[in-house]
Amino acid sequence: MLQAASLGHLAAADAPPVPASDNPVMQVLTWCATHFIGLFNASGQAFVGLVTGILPTLIVLLTLLYAVTTWVGEARMTRAVQFSSRFAITRYTLMPVLAVILLTNPMCYSFGVYLPERQKPAFYDSAVSFVHPVTTFFPHANGGELFVWAGVSAGVLQAAPEKYPVLAILYFLTGIVVIFFRGFITEAITRFLIRRQGLTEVFDGYDREFAEARAARLAKKAA
Repeated sequence: MLQAASLGHLAAADAPPVPASDNPVMQVLTWCATHFIGLFNASGQAFVGLVTGILPTLIVLLTLLYAVTTWVGEARMTRAVQFSSRFAITRYTLMPVLAVILLTNPMCYSFGVYLPERQKPAFYDSAVSFVHPVTTFFPHANGGELFVWAGVSAGVLQAAPEKYPVLAILYFLTGIVVIFFRGFITEAITRFLIRRQGLTEVFDGYDREFAEARAARLAKKAA
């Protein structure tokens, strides 16, 4: 009798597990419960990859740029930005590049405070168009959207890794060319719309207020 019980126990151990339930609803709930924690495990692995990959680079770049800004001085940096806003070619190339690199996205748009109202839309257009090309050499400037540059460079990394630096340089320089044309064209469109809608006097008033505020700041610094 004991032998028969032992044989029955061994047969039960070798048998496949009985399904938890034949109910489709319970099977779906069981599947969801099983894979729910898997989502967070995968997220944790992705986070570990970031910690050992791009995050140290971002932190070092941010530290370096904060150090450079401190050494140069905020006043000198501000004067450089204000100087770059005087001419169209620098207003839509150098100014947005400095804004995006120094202040990162989205704080870079605050540099528009140094421009009159009629030029602010064009500066925004230039700056917002540069937040992806800048990630080739300065990923800290727009770390949340590095997937754009990663998507552009993925094929080159697989097909011809030695061409990666060339692609990065071309992508960066193409971005500068594009933001210049976008800024120049957007400024022309803004001026056209101001005239068409009869807002010339309104914006002339904005320009006077801007000039007065700028003169007041310069007088305050000189005092």
